[in-house]
Amino acid sequence: MTGEGAQGFKIISLPLWCVSRSHPLDAQDVHGGRSAQAHLSALARSNRIPLTRVDEVLQEVGLAKAAARRIGGFSLGMKQRLGIAGALLGDPPVLLFDEPLNGLDPEGVLWVRGLFRRLASEGRTVFVSSHMMAEMEHTADRLIVIGQGRLIADQSLEDFSDRNASLGVTVHTPDLAALEAVLIAEGASVRRESDQAGRVTGLTAARIGELSHRHRIVLHELATHTPSLESAFMSLTADSVEYLAGEAR
Repeated sequence: MTGEGAQGFKIISLPLWCVSRSHPLDAQDVHGGRSAQAHLSALARSNRIPLTRVDEVLQEVGLAKAAARRIGGFSLGMKQRLGIAGALLGDPPVLLFDEPLNGLDPEGVLWVRGLFRRLASEGRTVFVSSHMMAEMEHTADRLIVIGQGRLIADQSLEDFSDRNASLGVTVHTPDLAALEAVLIAEGASVRRESDQAGRVTGLTAARIGELSHRHRIVLHELATHTPSLESAFMSLTADSVEYLAGEAR
């Protein structure tokens, strides 16, 4: 299924057996007058995939009842599912998904999340390109970040969040000045966020609670700050953003 290219690159004659890519279908990808069945059948024939596989993937992505419908009348979410069906046709070991959640309803998002996990559990490599950091936090186990053509990060989700987001403990007290003095004396740093709230780094929530109790300082809130993937991503890529809203011209 592969051959040698002019410059040493591998030529894959039947790509859907090896690596498949999914992205939302638009007018440039497929004739709107074709049915979902016809579109997938053409892909299958061009890659020598048994036509029985077409019905299998349509069933898997939830489009079995829409198999005979014209793609031009599909919603964005249905086109997304059809694109995924095309990627699954050859049952490849490597899959690339480009913004796979665009246009999907909540049920569809949960389905895609489960699909990715199942594919990965089968030993496949699943690459997902997405700007939806909150969803990737529930889906990915490893992150690759590229900014302006440069590799910025390649690490596990846990390491990425721990290394690239500010940790700390949120405190809320009517006597912030007194608590601040106590915590600073213990080697902590306190960043005020309001007259009664602040972010503490350098001490655990348990230690802050003990010190507050010892000095009889009332606490209304004491919570360890858990950084989101989005905040970690924004922190890491701050210097790689090409366009900023409201930037000076």
